[in-house]
Amino acid sequence: MSNKDVQKLEDKIKVLEQKKKALEYKVSNEDRRARTRRLIQKGALFEKYLENEDDSLEFTEDLLKVLADFRKKNKDYVYRQIQKIKENQ
Repeated sequence: MSNKDVQKLEDKIKVLEQKKKALEYKVSNEDRRARTRRLIQKGALFEKYLENEDDSLEFTEDLLKVLADFRKKNKDYVYRQIQKIKENQ
């Protein structure tokens, strides 16, 4: 293999590494945007249904802790209620 062949392969490797980095950036950017969108949507639903707009961040966190604890302790009840809501839609 000549030096030219080696250089061509090294150039191809560099190009492929750049393409790989570009694709990794694109994927991570899309993932970040999807997560941001999901968080905004969930926050909007939280404010809509719990009328939590004017509460402090600390109060909101405490409320979520209470709701999470309730859900853990009453898993069957929560899922039955969700199923009823879906059936009535």
